Amino acid sequence: MPTHRPRKRFGQHFLHERGIIQRIVTAFDPKPSDHVVEIGPGEGVLTRELAGKVAKLDVVELDRDLIERLRQSLPESVTIHNADALKFDFCSLAPSHSKLRIIGNLPYNISTPILFHLLDQAHCIGDMLFMLQKEVVDRMAAAPGGKDYGRLSVMLQWGAKVEKLFNVAPGAFRPPPKVDSSVVRLTPYEKPPVEVHDPQRFAQIVKAAFSQRRKVLRNTLKGLATPETMERLSIDPGRRAETLSLTEFAALANTGP
Repeated sequence: MPTHRPRKRFGQHFLHERGIIQRIVTAFDPKPSDHVVEIGPGEGVLTRELAGKVAKLDVVELDRDLIERLRQSLPESVTIHNADALKFDFCSLAPSHSKLRIIGNLPYNISTPILFHLLDQAHCIGDMLFMLQKEVVDRMAAAPGGKDYGRLSVMLQWGAKVEKLFNVAPGAFRPPPKVDSSVVRLTPYEKPPVEVHDPQRFAQIVKAAFSQRRKVLRNTLKGLATPETMERLSIDPGRRAETLSLTEFAALANTGP
């Protein structure tokens, strides 16, 4: 079968370096009883490493041309779903008594929407290990006060423990991307580190606060939180969003305007 030409519209960069593949598998540490879901298996190099190590393996792939290749090269024990991961109901694969382990080399162009989509289904997910653009992982793991800290940092760190594991150079992929990549582990919390009464309001406040990074809170949060409310919480309305901790965002969300 001729080599598959990676498609730009799917953001395809196929991992081929054996040392990195083994490092990912070691970090993921698959167990025989695990139910694993791989997002974007591509040519199946990681899939084949996992197939013999876990009880159940599902893969979600959008590119129909790759589906046929995967069917021919993967063991019958692997269940292939020709679907868009952004719309896929991952929890439909998990029986009520068990949780999924999710892994994938995520397409850079849709990595953030996929992370939010998975966060919405975190109740059926045990952990996730992803290869992503290094810049995205830096934002996911960022602490307050820096330029990398933003909406993605706050929302993910409220929902999951974020651990940056290691970086991967462009040469590990075909074709090589123009940026470095990183591998990150996300472990959804059974109980978030800070209590949020209304997750929808919390998400709304975080999104509004970071919508215009150069503006201060009294401007970005108009209609959501008054300067008086902020001062009552010991939050200066003249601060910018990137200086607020997860605890402070939660306090704003838990207090009326």
